[in-house]
Amino acid sequence: MCNFMGFKVRTGLLLKLMKIEKELGTIAALRELINGFDYGEALVILPKGKDDIELRYMHWEFIPEWIRDAGSLTESRKKGIPLLNATAEKLLSSKMFKDAALKRRCLVPASHFYDWRHYKIPGEKKETAFPYCVKLKDTEYFYMAAIWQPWTDKETGEHLETFAIVTTEANNIMSRVHNKKHRMPVILTEEFAYEWIFADLSEERIHQIASFQYPSEEMDAYTIRKDFKITDDPLAAFEYEMLPSLNY
Repeated sequence: MCNFMGFKVRTGLLLKLMKIEKELGTIAALRELINGFDYGEALVILPKGKDDIELRYMHWEFIPEWIRDAGSLTESRKKGIPLLNATAEKLLSSKMFKDAALKRRCLVPASHFYDWRHYKIPGEKKETAFPYCVKLKDTEYFYMAAIWQPWTDKETGEHLETFAIVTTEANNIMSRVHNKKHRMPVILTEEFAYEWIFADLSEERIHQIASFQYPSEEMDAYTIRKDFKITDDPLAAFEYEMLPSLNY
């Protein structure tokens, strides 16, 4: 799944999406670690007309309209809803996701994401989770498929624009990293990313793009410290002698 990610790029970077170029300017507070379970905001890309994009911060947690208020939201989280991720296989069959998949598709830019590999160390009774940082080779950033949903607290009137990252079955490298559930975020080529937000897609085409697996040979993954969430440099590589190579 994709519950932890980051967007760290050089200053002055232009986001490019086919023929479109957009300055990040001051809107992008570049962050090495964005923890989805903080229920905060992340940068999202929306279509603007037919030939431009809009950069906007949205609440990372897809809140369905039937959750009435903050109290209900807190209780619902304990039951596993709302969700940080939207499963590609259920986008068009789920009451929660279908309308957004048809009408409110967006992109989430990232330079990397984090996931865990489970491995049973010889002599230990239980498996240990080892964190990895996953990037694309020779690419400073990439786009993940996402959907968004407006939500209003019916008690206070507070309005949020919320989103979820679409996930699909893991490719070769991610099946070794995320070896518990074998899932990965839907990382899109530039062509697919443009089509995802601008094209009037059929349900069949939505399913095709949402199920896309980015090629393993163009991805890289390395181990990081177990306490990466509280370190000054969460991206720093860290080797575990007892952990075998991914062999990809």
